[in-house]
Amino acid sequence: MEKLVVGIGNYGIAKKKPPLVAYGLGSCVAVIMYDEEKGIGGMAHIMLPNGNLNSAKKHPYRFPETAIPKLLAELLDGGARREKLRAKLVGGANMFSLLASKESQEIGKRNIEACRRVLSELGIPIVGEDVGGDYGRTVFFFPEGGRVLVRSFKVGEKEI
Repeated sequence: MEKLVVGIGNYGIAKKKPPLVAYGLGSCVAVIMYDEEKGIGGMAHIMLPNGNLNSAKKHPYRFPETAIPKLLAELLDGGARREKLRAKLVGGANMFSLLASKESQEIGKRNIEACRRVLSELGIPIVGEDVGGDYGRTVFFFPEGGRVLVRSFKVGEKEI
C-alpha cells in the first residue's frame, strides 16, 4: 500500500489518498485534522509540549503551539473548510515510567494537554482520541472518510 510517512517533527497533507502514517509514537502525539466532505486532511507528528522561540522557528512541527496553526493554514490553503474541520489525537504515552525522571515521564501527558489546549483555542473539535497509557502506537490516517487506525503490540488494532 502506498503511504506518506510523517516523521517526528514533520507533517503531511493528503487529498483522498494516500494514507498518512506515523510509526512508533511514544510520548509524541499525532494531531490529525480533516474535512471529511472534501476528503482532505493532515497529520502533525508533535514531539514536545513547548519550545523556545528559536526552536519553534527552526522546527515548527515539533511543538503544538506552532504545528497546529501551521497545519490548519495548510489545510485551509488546500481547500478544507474551517467549520468542517475535526481533529483526532493519538499517542502521548508514558513509555519509561521506571527509568525516567518525573519531568520526562510527563512529556506524553503534557503533549496531550498542550494539543488539546491549542485545538480548543482554534475552535477545532476533537472527535476521537487514543492517548496516554504506557505503550507505543502506529497510526494510519485515511483522509477520504477521516478514518484513523491505531496499532500497538499491547492493545492490538482499533479504529477511532
